Amino acid sequence: MHHLCYSFRGDNMSTDTEILEELREIKKLLTPAPPPPPPSNLLAEFKDFISKYKVLGLAVAFILGLQLAALVQTLVSTLIMPIVELFLPADTPWESITFGVLRVGEFLGALLTFIIVAFVIFIIMKIATKIGID
Repeated sequence: MHHLCYSFRGDNMSTDTEILEELREIKKLLTPAPPPPPPSNLLAEFKDFISKYKVLGLAVAFILGLQLAALVQTLVSTLIMPIVELFLPADTPWESITFGVLRVGEFLGALLTFIIVAFVIFIIMKIATKIGID
């Protein structure tokens, strides 16, 4: 990094030249790089698309998200909801809970699944932010 030193004694021409040179260096640093040339063929354009939009990372995240959702759904239906059923009247599966004409049992299961997935994602994002991943 260049440092400017201004002196009011001596040769002003020398100081002006130094300032002008420093401004030219700053201008060079602030000038954006030219854009890369466009891809030359369809295959190169496809590779550019894949890397520019991080399609593979998106696909991996999507697949992992689907698997996480399936895992949490299984957790809720096989471990958590049987505990809920302990507090229900005998022989009443949670899927058949109703309030009047509203069948809310399945909705409550889906809501519980959503809350667990949202909490897991929250924890993952909190950890990622803490270690510096954006």
